[in-house]
Amino acid sequence: MTASLAEVRWPITRARLTLRRLVEQDLEATWSYRKLPAVFEWITAAPEDFETYKTQFLESGKIDRDIAVQIETAQGARLIGTVMLYIKDAWGQREVVEQTKSVEAELGWSFDPQFAGQGYATEAVSEVLRICFEDLKLRRVVAECFTANEPSFRLMERVGMRRESHQKASGLHRSGQWLDGYSYAMLKDEWTQRYRS
Repeated sequence: MTASLAEVRWPITRARLTLRRLVEQDLEATWSYRKLPAVFEWITAAPEDFETYKTQFLESGKIDRDIAVQIETAQGARLIGTVMLYIKDAWGQREVVEQTKSVEAELGWSFDPQFAGQGYATEAVSEVLRICFEDLKLRRVVAECFTANEPSFRLMERVGMRRESHQKASGLHRSGQWLDGYSYAMLKDEWTQRYRS
């Protein structure tokens, strides 16, 4: 069976935040912080205007992989970030390749800097890991970032992901520089030991 975000019972509400599927009406809210220099410095694409951003986001299918993170404020619900959950196949030899289908996920995220330092990103990513391992029954979750993106790799470490590699000059930044990258991962057994022991 192929794992899918459609299998999860949305929304998921916790004490401080709610996770739900991202919808097209959310894109303006995500653009409001993704266009900020502190955010677009590290995300995959940094279009110059909202219409280009919206077109790229919808055509890439990213909207089907992103989970909205919202909190309640005095003014009502506020979207403060997204967590990408991209379910993919693992590598396997030909004779067992069918067992590699949809058993792994790649995570990514972006959050409004206005809400940094309050633990929301850590809570959201921890909950997405729970979704991966409990609801979707995946076996492995990975995440990557440039080594210069310290807030991102520190988040990976806070949620218990393990650094697997440091790649030298592996990614071309929009500045024109080839930058080093980190890869992190967590296996289901590691998640169970950390969160269920």
